[in-house]
Amino acid sequence: MTDSEFLDQAELLLKTVEAACDRINEDSDADIDNQRVGAMITLSFENKSQIVINMQKPLHEIWMAAKSGGYHYRYVDGQWRDTKGPGEFFAELARNASLQTGTALHFP
Repeated sequence: MTDSEFLDQAELLLKTVEAACDRINEDSDADIDNQRVGAMITLSFENKSQIVINMQKPLHEIWMAAKSGGYHYRYVDGQWRDTKGPGEFFAELARNASLQTGTALHFP
């Protein structure tokens, strides 16, 4: 993957996360404050917990930090796959956000 391809896919991922948070806020009682600064998004929940998602450009990875730990994802075959296990980014984001809020949340 070239740097340009990585940046395109990573930007799409970040925009998808932002749009998903907006949809969740509109369609449910969940209140996710998502703030983006450059290549990083911070999701803040009502209980003051957070999930931080950011691009690691030199490594061509997306990193996610949640209460359950830190995760690294690489774009493989059309999906952001965990570099150390079988996880997929959006499934793991949904799992972690649901754990941190106590409410079932779904990300695309």
